[in-house]
Amino acid sequence: MAQIVSLECSRCNHRISADTPQTVCPLCAGSLYVRYDLDHLKKTIRREDIAARATASPASLGMWRYASVLPEVTRVTLGEGWTPMLHSQRYPGLYIKEEGANPTGTFKARGLGLAVTMAKHYGLHHLAVPSAGNAAGALAAYAAAAGITAHIFMPQDVPLANYLEGIVYGADVTMVDGLISDCARIVGEKMKAQREANTPIADAWFDISTLKEPFRVEGKKTMGYELVEQLGWTYPDAVFYPTGGGVGLIGMWKAFEEMEALGWVSGKRPKMYALQSAGCEPIVKAFEEHKPNSEFFQNAQTFAAGLRVPKPYGDYIILDILAKSGGKAIAADDEAILQSILDYARHEGIFLSPEGATATAAYDTLIASGELKPTDKVVLFNTGAGLKYTDVIAEAMALKRPDTETVALPTSMPVGGIITPQ
Repeated sequence: MAQIVSLECSRCNHRISADTPQTVCPLCAGSLYVRYDLDHLKKTIRREDIAARATASPASLGMWRYASVLPEVTRVTLGEGWTPMLHSQRYPGLYIKEEGANPTGTFKARGLGLAVTMAKHYGLHHLAVPSAGNAAGALAAYAAAAGITAHIFMPQDVPLANYLEGIVYGADVTMVDGLISDCARIVGEKMKAQREANTPIADAWFDISTLKEPFRVEGKKTMGYELVEQLGWTYPDAVFYPTGGGVGLIGMWKAFEEMEALGWVSGKRPKMYALQSAGCEPIVKAFEEHKPNSEFFQNAQTFAAGLRVPKPYGDYIILDILAKSGGKAIAADDEAILQSILDYARHEGIFLSPEGATATAAYDTLIASGELKPTDKVVLFNTGAGLKYTDVIAEAMALKRPDTETVALPTSMPVGGIITPQ
């Protein structure tokens, strides 16, 4: 594992110690990056050791196969990471990174797994998060595994699975009439009240929000290491990433920077595409208007619940990455998202999340326009399992459970290959 040298501000480059829990830069409130001595690591670790170490381990290492570039701490793990890279049935250059295979069914397991690991390392007892849904479920699971109390705030119309997860894992769940921004405001108010009341450290909450602590990025960066390793330590031409808060896109760009410094990969970095829903497209709007920051997106509404982030905290980082990589921000409306879910289910055998379908919808649009060729090597992220969204997808399809009083049920049922008697 790697020794943390410091935490560096992504905006002003100010450095602070990682010896105690940190949130954002004390000078400019920029998001913090974890920094290691990469020159030293280049002399002591090899990429070839990663697969060997994973093969020798009796238990799945998941994203911790990259322990040599992650913090040196005792892990809280549920087997997150090392998800399948699925080659498309129709497009020779398309690979779908299936993040629905993670614990709790989404990519959020990576970031929250590492963030909770560090919270336990620091001796924190209470973690709070405003969430569009999936981060809440992941925090609840990892907090349960770590023996930490999770305080979760979610919009009241999140997919039922997100609410159920929080309850099942024993988290303190609050449903809010509003968006993730309203949830964040409530968390901030409660933490301010705790500070004013001089709440004892053991009872005080720590805000584990997107990009307001440095370790969720570290967990998400493993997606960058994985896609490069799974492609034989080479870059693809492009990466398509559904973008709400954008931590995964930011984390992958950090991974590319680290791997280049270590000598593990070379060549031109992929173009990074940030995909959003037309019902909440602050990054797309800022990109099209050539602005360095986004504006709060009013009246956000889409059934791709994880993308209902009206103003990402790390918008300035996302937009900078798009510019440097030569990528784009593209939005699809809910009808296009639904059609892409159905298309990939019926022709690829993959049940996409609505967020993942923003990426496939954009990919198909660029293929149709000729901007991309079917042979271009593209890694597209399905950030969560479609099965976590059965209620909202069924509603979008106007699909209801058949009425057993009006629908004839079979009089015999196959069980284990044997037909039961009538």
